[in-house]
Amino acid sequence: MTDLKEHLGKLVTIERFILDQQTHYPDATGTLTNILYDMALAAKIIASKTTQAGLAGILGSAGEENVQGEEVQKLDAFAQRTIYRLNDHTGRLAVMASEEVEDVIPIPDRFQVGKYVLVFDPLDGSSNIDFNVGVGTIFAIYRRKTGDGPGTLEDVLQPGRDLVAAGYIVYGSSTMMVYSTGHGVHGFTLDPAIGEFLLSHPDISYPAKPKYYSVNQGYEPYWTPGIQAYTKWLQSDTPEKKGLSLRYIGSLVADFHRNLLAGGVFYYPADRKDPKKPGGKLRLLYEAAPLGFLAKHAGGYASDGTGAILDIEPTRLHQRVPLFVGNRVLVEKAESLIREHDQPPVGA
Repeated sequence: MTDLKEHLGKLVTIERFILDQQTHYPDATGTLTNILYDMALAAKIIASKTTQAGLAGILGSAGEENVQGEEVQKLDAFAQRTIYRLNDHTGRLAVMASEEVEDVIPIPDRFQVGKYVLVFDPLDGSSNIDFNVGVGTIFAIYRRKTGDGPGTLEDVLQPGRDLVAAGYIVYGSSTMMVYSTGHGVHGFTLDPAIGEFLLSHPDISYPAKPKYYSVNQGYEPYWTPGIQAYTKWLQSDTPEKKGLSLRYIGSLVADFHRNLLAGGVFYYPADRKDPKKPGGKLRLLYEAAPLGFLAKHAGGYASDGTGAILDIEPTRLHQRVPLFVGNRVLVEKAESLIREHDQPPVGA
């Protein structure tokens, strides 16, 4: 594989970098490469609106709810349309699925279908849009399981361990795209002067010494004893996490991105506040599995509190799970304390 250090100090576009990586796979057809290009283009288009949302008249609610029962923001709808329209006609995808749409999204009959599956959360953290807080896009790519013809639900319901690529785009003070195809995690920052993503963070890995923990402690009264014990442990001083500070933005992509670069753990456990969401808030397919894939290839770990997120076999498009993701030692401690405090009594 190309020595990533040689890129430092050079002007390396995302296109050049992906092409360089593709040369290491003699059987590569370029299809996956082009899907990643399509997502980079979608990121540029969405970024052009997120940075001027007020001026563009697309702040605020669209006046409807999505399949999750959440209020759809105008930028949510724009991001959804953008990603769909850039991918529906390429012949690279068999089917798509989105956090905003109830059923799988078929490829129109007039277009050729391909061998890959794209799942995505078009605009994570959109409830923060009106307040100029960072938001993001999450995407993941699988190979289809069925042989040919239109893609099906079976093609979408795959565990995270079967992912071939995943990534996210964070729209903040700058726009950054981070992705992995299973060989390192790499970050690219959009230079608005030239309209290109440039390699800025090659070969990202979690720092050995974490800095932050990220959780909405407003829900602490509704957590299980194991989650409460874990939070107290994070707040105490121990050699493996001395000096850990609380940082919580409320946009999953932004919180994950900060902790990936600085070290730490993000967690969103299930709670007793909302009986409609007994399995947690975050979606397995669109949020937890893609970020778990990135964490794994950055040297970290993602869990639902009992085991690896990437091993969960999805049964529903919009299945929700608890999520603990970040430095492995911090996530494994969560699993340990949950086993200790939340284990049902023998014979229960």
